[in-house]
Amino acid sequence: MNPLATTNNLATNPTLAVLGFKRQIVYHLHFWALVAVAPLVMVQWQQGNILLALLLILFCLNAVAVIAFLRFRSIYFLQGRLFPILAVICAVYSTVINGHAGLYWSYPAAAAVFFLLPLREATVSNIIFVASMSVVSFITFPEADFWRITFSLGLTCLFVMIFAWLVGRLQAELTRLATTDPLTGCLNRSQLADILNGQIQMRERYERVSSLILLDLDYFKTINDRWGHMAGDRVLQELSHRLSKRLRESDRLFRIGGEEFMLVLPETRQKDADKVARELLTSISARPFVEGIQITASASVAEVGKGETWSVWLNRADQALYEAKARGRNQAVSAARQLNEEPPEDADGTTLAADL
Repeated sequence: MNPLATTNNLATNPTLAVLGFKRQIVYHLHFWALVAVAPLVMVQWQQGNILLALLLILFCLNAVAVIAFLRFRSIYFLQGRLFPILAVICAVYSTVINGHAGLYWSYPAAAAVFFLLPLREATVSNIIFVASMSVVSFITFPEADFWRITFSLGLTCLFVMIFAWLVGRLQAELTRLATTDPLTGCLNRSQLADILNGQIQMRERYERVSSLILLDLDYFKTINDRWGHMAGDRVLQELSHRLSKRLRESDRLFRIGGEEFMLVLPETRQKDADKVARELLTSISARPFVEGIQITASASVAEVGKGETWSVWLNRADQALYEAKARGRNQAVSAARQLNEEPPEDADGTTLAADL
């Protein structure tokens, strides 16, 4: 992955897009820190500050490592934890031997930490940073300068911390809005391919089989025509609530169309998923929805097949849903298996073919 690529090239998944932006921030901060600090190595060396020059060399080597690992292996080298350690040591030591000339570097270093580490770690790191600089300032500078340095550096850290916290909140909220359906709160299609591909990888690597259920309300258009779209929206919200109550924490619920939902059930055989589908249909038809609206649904069940893509898996479920509609609705139909796939075995050694 090229960390300088655009978000569209990084991923279509909003969560991965946010991760791509974070990696770009990390990349650029280390790149420009390297550009700024590298010339200082020679300056400090020529001035006879050999230890500080060696510390700056370590800082530059860490920046090079972070940049290289991000560009060629898509890995955040040591999760950026060397940056604050080396920045604190270099800034404090430079202030001790160079006075105000070393102090000036503490401000950009303190700000950068909030964009390289998780907020809690960055806060702890900068508390240590400010405390260390305060001690050095108290020893090195007049009392008036000590108070100016302590408060100005502390306020800089506070302001950047608030900004980083708000940016994190904004990223989380934008990700939520981009990945969920605003009406029902279910996941939307933006994460569908990634989650299905994740289940396929579990099937291929560890033989941990997953199933999906497609569920579509019967004659939903008549609800909008008779009771209005507001009533239809309330039915969809209530349906989402009923489905969510039946699911496990590891299951995923999507709204993939107007009145069509998809449930992804990890580590669930088709036989067990079929049982879940029938229970869901019963819960839908057993009790009226808002305003006494009685409605049924049709469903299809498909277990992921060995070697198939997510689109093939979903298409098999889609075909079975058409069959459920054609058979008269208000029922669940199990999708046909791939022709080249053998039925899996139950724990007792018998195949599931008879159950399907």
